[in-house]
Amino acid sequence: MNTPQRKLKVAIVGLGHLHPRSYMPHFTSLPAVETIAVCETDTALREAFCRDFNVRGYSTLDEMLSKECPDIAAIFLPHADCPAAAAKCASRKIHLMVEKPMAASADGASQIVEAARQAGVKLTTGYAWRLHPVAREFKKIVDDGLIGRVVGAEGRCAAGRLNRYIEGHSPWMLQRARSGGGPMYNLGVHWIDLFRWILGDEVAEVSGRNVKVNTEYDIEDNSFAHLKFSRGTVAALDISYTVPDAFPYGRDLYLSVRGTQGVISWAPAFEGQKDELFICSDHPGFGGIPRVTRSYELQPTPGYCGHMGREYIKSFVEAVLQGTQPPVSGEDGLAALRIVEAIYRSDSEKRWITL
Repeated sequence: MNTPQRKLKVAIVGLGHLHPRSYMPHFTSLPAVETIAVCETDTALREAFCRDFNVRGYSTLDEMLSKECPDIAAIFLPHADCPAAAAKCASRKIHLMVEKPMAASADGASQIVEAARQAGVKLTTGYAWRLHPVAREFKKIVDDGLIGRVVGAEGRCAAGRLNRYIEGHSPWMLQRARSGGGPMYNLGVHWIDLFRWILGDEVAEVSGRNVKVNTEYDIEDNSFAHLKFSRGTVAALDISYTVPDAFPYGRDLYLSVRGTQGVISWAPAFEGQKDELFICSDHPGFGGIPRVTRSYELQPTPGYCGHMGREYIKSFVEAVLQGTQPPVSGEDGLAALRIVEAIYRSDSEKRWITL
């Protein structure tokens, strides 16, 4: 007779962030885990979360770790505070889910990667887009060579207004010292990671420009970059906090790649359930049908990023239980931040930067 496997215990570290509450439906829906505790210095946020999700609350990480033994720490602190918290959890053999971009600098992210390596714990960060079925199909088409050699790529991610961070109890996101920077740090990293993964290639050079519209904060509102990959693909990024309020879901999202034999484009629906992947190719693998639109309809999934958010957490839980590598690693998070820092350096020095 098989003995039922013990549930993995999850602790939430930090509530001054847009995502902890929206992650909870995923943690609750997965039978292999149970959320047991939260630590947060803000009494009102902590007490409301404990009441709503029936978990124990603590004002500091040290207090929580002295009384609880979680298997996984889901860290949602200001980016600058993540390395110290992650290292403390790793030293107690706690596996790490550190919300992207993991730190306010590549050096901070490197500290987390090293702490996880030394402790022998699993580490992931929130690049859930890799787990979207459309993204997986996108990558497969590229890998199969059905659009030829990829020459160019384009990514657009405009999401929300600055006031959503004030309303979402995370004003630190608008403070460069605590967040690292503006939309390229918080949003652009998603597309940087996705293009690295889709292309199976690394960025060799970058050129970037930041544009500041607001006058209240020390972060920019808009960031633009060109990424030149080692095999020659050039990707253009348009990342912004200035999407119109009327835009569906409050987000303007778009990705495309162009090859020597075709193009692929996708305007993700984010938490919507219907997506379309457009392919136009002269490759004989399409059987004489040069233009194809493939539709995907997903079951409604409550929680952050819907279906792909749940798959992201589920895949990490499985990696912990099975001792395997999670699909998104700490090294992936570090690679994205190194590229972002090069973009900011390019903006400052007004030249291409070689990685």
